[in-house]
Amino acid sequence: MIKKLYLLAVLLFLSSAAAFAQDSLDVHFSALGWLDNREYKAFIPRSRTYSGTRTALDVGLVIDTNNSFRVGTNAIHEFGAQPYFLSAVPVAYYHFENKSWLFNAGEFPREGLIDDFPRAMLNDTLMYFRPNVEGLLTRYTSENFWQIGFIDWLSRQTDTQREEFMFGAEGRYTPNADGPFYVRDYFMMEHDAGAAILQPTDHIYDNGALELRLGLDLTKNSGLDSLAFEAGNLTSFLRERGSTGWQTRNGFVFTAYAALNRRLAFRDEFYKGQGSIIYYGDSFYEKTLYNRLDVIYTPFKAKRITGQFIASFHMSPGHFNDNQEVFRITYDLGRKTIARFKPAENNNY
Repeated sequence: MIKKLYLLAVLLFLSSAAAFAQDSLDVHFSALGWLDNREYKAFIPRSRTYSGTRTALDVGLVIDTNNSFRVGTNAIHEFGAQPYFLSAVPVAYYHFENKSWLFNAGEFPREGLIDDFPRAMLNDTLMYFRPNVEGLLTRYTSENFWQIGFIDWLSRQTDTQREEFMFGAEGRYTPNADGPFYVRDYFMMEHDAGAAILQPTDHIYDNGALELRLGLDLTKNSGLDSLAFEAGNLTSFLRERGSTGWQTRNGFVFTAYAALNRRLAFRDEFYKGQGSIIYYGDSFYEKTLYNRLDVIYTPFKAKRITGQFIASFHMSPGHFNDNQEVFRITYDLGRKTIARFKPAENNNY
């Protein structure tokens, strides 16, 4: 029934566009296909293969140069699964953008907005299984600074279903727009308020993390396509209300990224500390010592399509040969105008 109502809403949106639009109608299509094999002895439950495709399509009603409404869907199919689509989530949001500000309200793609959070804080499987943010997001941009803030509702409270939402921020500050030094910040907090009928053994949880990094971008003088280093501190915290106070853990993080050319790149991530406690983070960061090396090969890259192989080597205490092999192919049509409308006639006499 819900799917039928959603389809009806899309049809009404398209049929009324010409009547109310002052500018144009546009469309955006993107797709992701992946085969992600994980051989993890350190985490047997996560030692599995993820494979499937995502297809996203939305239509936008452009009101003016700053305002638009977008409606569509994002569907996932895991290879071999029945029924065919594991889920088809709605895309429906208001979008505002000018030179300095961006604002989204509704259900909108996380890609291009908050898809580069550290894996320690937000696991990379979110791109497969939860591609949308459901809530609000704003971004401010200036010459040497940008900052994003968002709230994402994860679960609506019922008598049996827990209420969960996440809010967070990320940004970058470059003191000298042409200089190599910069600062990155990441923050997230998940609030789990429990079901409406709270059981005696249930508690409210608050779980989050803060990561600050100093960065050095040496690309200009390296002769490479890209060369950058980042180092900083990851703090994670957890509270079980009515049971424990705040638990905090800290660790040192270091990343290095080098792109030799358009085809070959390397990325190394290192963590040493107390072991994080972040529910939505990568489980490897629960270790007191962890290193990940990615070898990234891009055999083809065109204007709208990219195919990429990634071989990842995970090293943690007692497990030095965990590995991961990934192939991803992405296609992005971009946002294309499909119709323009004449201004409504002025019937005032």
